[in-house]
Amino acid sequence: MSWIDWLVLGMTLTAIVWYGTWKTRKNATLESYLKGNNEDNWYTIGLSIMATQASAITFLSATGQGFGSGMGFVQFYFGLPLAMIFISVFFLPIYYKLKVFTAYEYLEKRFDYRVRAFTAFLFLVSRGLAAGITIYAPAIILSSLFEWDLKLTCVGIGMLVIIYTVSGGSRAVSLTQKWQMALIMTGMFVAFYYILQSIPEGFSFSDSVNIAGELGKMEVVNFEFDVKEKYNIWAGLTGGFFLSLSYFGTDQSQVQRYLGGKSLRESRLGLMFNGIFKIPMQFFIVFVGVMLFVAYQFNEPPVIFNDSGLSEETLADPDLQKLAHYHTNLFNTKKDLLIEYQSSNNPEVLQEIKEIQTEQVQVREDYKEVLYTLDNNYNKKDGDYVFLTFVLKYLPHGLIGLLLAVILSAAMSSTAGELNALASTTTVDFYKKYIKKGENENEVRTSQFITIIWGGVAILVALVAGLFENLIELVNILGSLFYGTILGVFLVAFFIKKVGGTATLIAAIIAETIILSLFTTSKLVDNFEIGYLWYNLIGSIIVIAVAIFIQLIISNKKQIKST
Repeated sequence: MSWIDWLVLGMTLTAIVWYGTWKTRKNATLESYLKGNNEDNWYTIGLSIMATQASAITFLSATGQGFGSGMGFVQFYFGLPLAMIFISVFFLPIYYKLKVFTAYEYLEKRFDYRVRAFTAFLFLVSRGLAAGITIYAPAIILSSLFEWDLKLTCVGIGMLVIIYTVSGGSRAVSLTQKWQMALIMTGMFVAFYYILQSIPEGFSFSDSVNIAGELGKMEVVNFEFDVKEKYNIWAGLTGGFFLSLSYFGTDQSQVQRYLGGKSLRESRLGLMFNGIFKIPMQFFIVFVGVMLFVAYQFNEPPVIFNDSGLSEETLADPDLQKLAHYHTNLFNTKKDLLIEYQSSNNPEVLQEIKEIQTEQVQVREDYKEVLYTLDNNYNKKDGDYVFLTFVLKYLPHGLIGLLLAVILSAAMSSTAGELNALASTTTVDFYKKYIKKGENENEVRTSQFITIIWGGVAILVALVAGLFENLIELVNILGSLFYGTILGVFLVAFFIKKVGGTATLIAAIIAETIILSLFTTSKLVDNFEIGYLWYNLIGSIIVIAVAIFIQLIISNKKQIKST
């Protein structure tokens, strides 16, 4: 990176942090620190909700998904608009009526303190793990750029995010997130422009899309029903709906964003804004990855996208050199065939291109296997490095700094929102409930201290995040393991008034046990697999069905005793 990139990066991040801290310098109460005194308008809420979800993982991993698997990942979001409507109609009025700090306060009013504590605990576990992943994603950038130790980079970024979050609270997070979203989307459009510019002049935009489609990257909707399949329309509309319903309706990192709204109307408009624009935004980001795939058909890609930490001696291994040379030959051959196919549309040429594409994928896998035998510390999962590699190699200086600022801004906004929500839940649902009941003058300081503790937990999680393949999938898998149970509890609370706290608590424990058992079995037993989105539906149904069943038993026993 040049000094221009450093200047752009530093000035952008400094301006964002300064703005949020300055605007919230008068935070003196828990109300202002955790809810921002309910001053947010609808577009601030909407952009803040989107920014909390759109972490650095979104731009590194979603583009990597598009590059590797194509547009199918977009189906994950198909259930989101329906979830936004459902939350606006049923969840929001109750939250506003009760004037809660956290979603879990309502559960004690509806059931008892046990249900509140258990559900809040599930949230803390799931979101605490996810916060670590959002720290790990930007650490990839800096460690790759400057060949820093990845673990030390995770610690450094985590400390910066902790300072940023502690200084301003919820209001600072919301205010800065709308500017961060504007910066993020500007940066993505800039990157998209340069990706298209890297494709030869003889290939129009429609030609590029056609190439992507012919090579299996443009299947947006898959109508085949298969519970083993992670991304199809059925998983998106059902599992995606339940995941979105739980995430946006019961996850404090999102609930806190719209609980800070000026009114119920402003919060509803903010949710609708997210429901309308989220799918197009994600479509565009994944499509950037698809076009990146096309660009790399004409600009030779590296055999691997992550070679940080590998010595020159290792990379000079004869077997690796042979595979790299073969990979180059395949690239050149396929490039010539693509040019020929563009003018002839010969199906035989297309078939040959597809065969070379399959062979290229195999060469990359063989290369990684050889690398791993030479260096057992090598991480074979490099899909999250694809977008970053293009940015560093093909964008002009100054814009590189801007794109890095985009990714780091996304990391700061998302992780800050998560840490703020973790602190809110811990403070309100545990500390104020069981340790320091009632009002006390040190509430803000206590919440800040709890934020620091959760930041430390997130850093610890970030240190082991590299063991997993794709970060955006990992975050959603972690959520799906807990969100179904949490949502089931809230659905019982909202709609099945005759079910009490004891039945709901037992049902939630049973549901969570079953979900974790299913997930563990899928990892240990061959040919047993369930697409992770379905866990959200399964968990919710189990809680509802078991809670009703147990309540019937409890009610029958009471009737027998009374007679």
